[in-house]
Amino acid sequence: MAAKKKTKDTSRPDVEALRALSAEDLRGKLAEQRQELLSMRFQHATAQLEKTSELKSARRQVARIQTVLNEKE
Repeated sequence: MAAKKKTKDTSRPDVEALRALSAEDLRGKLAEQRQELLSMRFQHATAQLEKTSELKSARRQVARIQTVLNEKE
């Protein structure tokens, strides 16, 4: 059985990039990411979301941003 090759998703910022942002920028990103997650949930409910794994990655990204924001506060 071949091992899966992990590819890095370049559309989402990594933790180092998030830590470089100011608290105000993080709040803006958090609001934007939550809106995207809400949109994905509606698409999933109406069977329009093709990649359902994006829901999980979006939830994790929201958590990452919240964690970095809490670290700064």
